[in-house]
Amino acid sequence: MEKDRNPDLDPTLREDNFEYSLRPQRLPEYIGQEKIKTRLEIAISAAKLRNEVLDHVLLFGPPGLGKTTLAHVLANEMQSPCKVIQAPALEKKGDLAAILTNLEDGEFLFIDEIHRLPAAIEEMLYAAMEDRKLDILIGQGPSAQTLKVDLRPFTLVGATTRAGLISKPLHDRFGMVHRLDYYTQGELAVIAERSARVLEITMAPEGAQAIARRSRGTPRICNRLLKRCRDYAQVKGQGVITTEIADACLTLHEVDELGLDSLDRAYLEALCNKFRGGPVGVRTLAAALGESDGGALEDLVEPYLMKIGFLDRTQQGRKATESTYNYLGIKTEQADLFGADAR
Repeated sequence: MEKDRNPDLDPTLREDNFEYSLRPQRLPEYIGQEKIKTRLEIAISAAKLRNEVLDHVLLFGPPGLGKTTLAHVLANEMQSPCKVIQAPALEKKGDLAAILTNLEDGEFLFIDEIHRLPAAIEEMLYAAMEDRKLDILIGQGPSAQTLKVDLRPFTLVGATTRAGLISKPLHDRFGMVHRLDYYTQGELAVIAERSARVLEITMAPEGAQAIARRSRGTPRICNRLLKRCRDYAQVKGQGVITTEIADACLTLHEVDELGLDSLDRAYLEALCNKFRGGPVGVRTLAAALGESDGGALEDLVEPYLMKIGFLDRTQQGRKATESTYNYLGIKTEQADLFGADAR
């Protein structure tokens, strides 16, 4: 039946096996997010004892923290298959109806970017999640009829980077809601070492620390930087990722000690130099940086800048902090001339 699966509705068919091999498969292998892991372990054990499906799970947090990986891990722990779809791919009610009616007992359905579900399709999920029923409209006009279809027990795992955009009715139908947070440098070093073993890369412990330090608290970035350092070590070094090799490679890729790249620095420079430290709207900043809209900045740039204390988001707009001016080498007296509240 594999040949009948639609790659547009199942991105796992397009995912590179090389990339997927880096993903942990079971909870003990999943590094970080310890509090969430403990809660999920209890929920999984309880569901198995009652011979029930796992309750629906909503995962949210910045990109690259392992939401998709965790969905697969949960399915593996429950010894169930996991069907993966992207919310924007669900354009018609029939798309969701076909997927839900074909789910097997206990199967997991992972919907990524769930905040982007069309309203009509989201409403279909309410009864499916709560009552395991699906209302299908047959025909049009006065002769239209509603057919109720019973669904097999299933677990929905939703993932989003924008929890605030999820409607309250949908949010409330998830039995478990977990926010994934940024990883520590120590956790990222362990991830780098594990990925290096999987990819058969020779790396010194100090090299793992150098990569972890610049990974912005994000495993996906950590693995990406690891691969670039592997390339650099093979071409410019002896095939071993040392601190010197990692530093040289990441400097070449314009990733500094804090993990900030050229877009981050351009953002901060525009905020401080063009807009006098703010407040300024994200759309205005996006236009100044040549971005089509503020969405990419909100998802990819601003969360980490806020985490390290380089950005304040207020009702009036984005504002630079004193740490921002120190990072850019702008003296406080000069910042005061801008009229920015740098203190």
